[in-house]
Amino acid sequence: MQPRNMSMSGVVDLAAVKAAGEAKQKAERARAEAARKGTAAPTRLVFDVDEAGFQQDVLQRSTEVPVVIDFWAEWCEPCKQLGPVLERLAGEYAGRFVLAKIDVDANQMLFQQFGVQGIPAVFAVVAGQPVPLFQGAAPEAQVRQVLDQLIQAAEQQFGIVGAPVQDADAEGGQPAAPQPATPYDSALAAAHEALDAGDLGGAVQAYKNVLADDPGNTEAKLGLAQAELLSRVQGADAQQVRKAAADHPADPAAQIAAADLDLVGGHVEDAFGRLVDTVRRTAGQDRETARLHLLELFEVIGADDPRVVAARGALARVLF
Repeated sequence: MQPRNMSMSGVVDLAAVKAAGEAKQKAERARAEAARKGTAAPTRLVFDVDEAGFQQDVLQRSTEVPVVIDFWAEWCEPCKQLGPVLERLAGEYAGRFVLAKIDVDANQMLFQQFGVQGIPAVFAVVAGQPVPLFQGAAPEAQVRQVLDQLIQAAEQQFGIVGAPVQDADAEGGQPAAPQPATPYDSALAAAHEALDAGDLGGAVQAYKNVLADDPGNTEAKLGLAQAELLSRVQGADAQQVRKAAADHPADPAAQIAAADLDLVGGHVEDAFGRLVDTVRRTAGQDRETARLHLLELFEVIGADDPRVVAARGALARVLF
């Protein structure tokens, strides 16, 4: 179920945001229908990558889930010790990261681009940005610690989390069964109705009630983000907000207020670009405030939207 209407009559125009949300929901329904019919392709947790497929298999996928890269070679004995550990952990972590294996003998260009000094070498790519992890056949306990830190950083800094999946190689390659209907349909319906009616306080509380019991409920997260955005801009003097932002380019509060207005007006790229620039200009708590608010705006639009994907990459370049 999707929040059907984010508009408040006579106040703001959220047509662009609403359309993005509906497109995301349509894609989710298509995937669910494919899973129901048994035609959905299961997600691979471990896969080989070459230079030709690197853009799609690693860079593009890294906007949705951390991609760990194992640089290895057939002649490398330590690689044969580390590789099975990484593969087993990829299955155990069940979608919180995926493992891309790159044969350095067959992919010298990638080997050089990452600046690999020796193998085995393990890197990660998050939001399109490379992150060196460790080199050598590390003990499993150390590997787990590094992976946990990577997953936490990907979620906290970029809002990137993998979803629990079934490996294509598990259970004979059969996709996971579709999830049953949630017990929160009536609560979500009430929240949507409050949002449609302009009862923003009621909508916010209703979505929070769902999330208190089910913190991972995607629909409630989206609805809450939309309702809170509308609450922030309601009654705002757009002229004053934009003047404050122009006068104080490094003030996160001023830039956040202007970004909210940008998003509500359908200027999604402007909103994202404004906050990415604020992260670049600031440091310490000011930078963290701007970064976290940008992640909240990503929730409004949806992780699959190409504008969110592009903004995540821009944010990663600023932070790294």
